[in-house]
Amino acid sequence: MTRQIIFAITLLITFVVFFYTINRIVRYFRLTRPAFPVRNLWKRFGLMMKVAFGQTKIFRRPVIGFAHALVFWGFCVIIFGSIEMVIDGLTGTEKALKFLGPVHDFFMASGDIFALLVAASIIIFMIRRLFFHIRRFEGTEMKKRSHIDAAAALSLILLLMISLLAMNTGYVGWKTIAGEKIYGLYPLSRVLAGLFPDMSSGNFSIMHQISWWTHILLIFIFANYLPYSKHFHVFMSVPNVFLSRLEPLGKLTNMDNITREVRLMLDHDAALAAVPADAPVERFGVKDAEDANWKSYFDSLSCTECGRCTSVCPANLTGKKLSPRKVMMDLRARMKEKGPSVLKYGRDFNDNRSLLRDFISEEELWACTTCNACAKECPININHPSLIVDMRRYLVMEEASAPGELKAVFNNIENNGAPWQYSAEDRLNWAKDLEININ
Repeated sequence: MTRQIIFAITLLITFVVFFYTINRIVRYFRLTRPAFPVRNLWKRFGLMMKVAFGQTKIFRRPVIGFAHALVFWGFCVIIFGSIEMVIDGLTGTEKALKFLGPVHDFFMASGDIFALLVAASIIIFMIRRLFFHIRRFEGTEMKKRSHIDAAAALSLILLLMISLLAMNTGYVGWKTIAGEKIYGLYPLSRVLAGLFPDMSSGNFSIMHQISWWTHILLIFIFANYLPYSKHFHVFMSVPNVFLSRLEPLGKLTNMDNITREVRLMLDHDAALAAVPADAPVERFGVKDAEDANWKSYFDSLSCTECGRCTSVCPANLTGKKLSPRKVMMDLRARMKEKGPSVLKYGRDFNDNRSLLRDFISEEELWACTTCNACAKECPININHPSLIVDMRRYLVMEEASAPGELKAVFNNIENNGAPWQYSAEDRLNWAKDLEININ
């Protein structure tokens, strides 16, 4: 009974801390703007199964992609055993889900095997980060904290897998020597238990108990560490894929406030009737974190900082400052910096800083060619260009700030109705003396 009380208190603390953190993040979402309506649920479900669970985009780098997929699939399988552990901890039972029979056997066997596969994959990841110079892991945005965070998360996952194998090995050895029934199949742990022929049933039982508590406490710690880590994508990646934009990547969405302005010009009375007279004046585009829509902020929280986007960005590859990964990281960092004060003092709070310029420079934004290579490559369907374009919209529409070449184009469109510097009457002068055979 004492064990159940201790476990219940530990679980309660875990949930309180976790939901406190999640509530803070949800409140940040309320500061953002609306995005698109979430429709076509079946299409989204299919996309989620293909990209998130099938890991199809990860396999564009087949070797390391396969290792990453093993880690993801391993977590999906092992979570079954974690749920069973929580039930056992609260009720004092042993293998509470054993009544599922073959299903229980399958998940226990899969979890036992995946524990080794995940551990091997994590070791490969750690070796690559520590001893190989992987270009996409570097960059001005990748501070020392980012590398420490990656190493800490990988170490926690490795310890989780080791404790799981030790727990299963202790369970199999204990039950085998005691002559008791083993619930579930543990092909790998049965082999490992055989490597300790002189260990007694009591020692195996102690091994099982220590590993059980170690594993479940590591799960609780890991769950509360993730929201403060780039590995928050463990929670966020699947819903982020489900909430992907379904339109073609190159499609730029219209701005609602611009649409209203056009309607005012075309039908003043009808537009005024649709918009309340006391409606606040909206900012055109994105200047700061709260100007971004909820999907862009969701993207920033889901970002794994893997660098696949930056590694295919033509602007970055030609030496320009733009890094699509940095854009997502900067939005996340700016919301974390300003969000608490906005929640405390209201939307009028001003710290004389902004996402634009203090975090992301104009040079970075105008370097983007909107080719969408970053969005195409991202394994969890983050759409970087949508945020970049919105920030450029602010520069042009609020500050009339743009590179000289673009300003010339804008002036020509305003004066001539076309991007060229010639009037409509002179636009075909180049063809005057051409002899064109139309037969």
